[in-house]
Amino acid sequence: MTPTLTTATPHQRTGPAPLNVGFLTVLHEASGYLGGYLVTNTWGRPLEFRLSSAVQPNRVQQILYAHTLEAYICADLIGNTLVDKATVPAQLIVTEREVVLDVRLKLEVPVAWLAPAEEARAAIRTPRGGLVFHPRFAGDAAVVREMLHRIDSAFDLAEPFSRIREAIAEARKLGVASRN
Repeated sequence: MTPTLTTATPHQRTGPAPLNVGFLTVLHEASGYLGGYLVTNTWGRPLEFRLSSAVQPNRVQQILYAHTLEAYICADLIGNTLVDKATVPAQLIVTEREVVLDVRLKLEVPVAWLAPAEEARAAIRTPRGGLVFHPRFAGDAAVVREMLHRIDSAFDLAEPFSRIREAIAEARKLGVASRN
């Protein structure tokens, strides 16, 4: 008689996959542009944090890039790099800077600008402002509307940006030069 080998099937999760939310901001200071990216779960607990080094465009770059310079620095150089280097994937990215919306051109996940409450272009209203989406990805609004139902109602989408700014300030005190 030959022994029979059986393999156990892993426990299958029933229900939606976990939803992680990325919060991406870029600060513009005298030393240049500096980005921070915080990925949280739906309760706002941190899963990963990344920090960029400062990017200071020179005069030639300012001339050549003209009015596209800030979007290039904030979305392409800093934003895309921070999201790309993250080990925890986010299914939604929220930013507090409109110029960061262009990062959506490089990503497969919705990106929303948490705009002031009076912003007329907001597709979704939240207690702390409106969500505006990249004009080339108008369908993101419907996807994000569904995602928002899965996020804890007590989770303030504006609050993580305070944590990012505080973490950047603390990292500077500790002498962290680059974490991207």
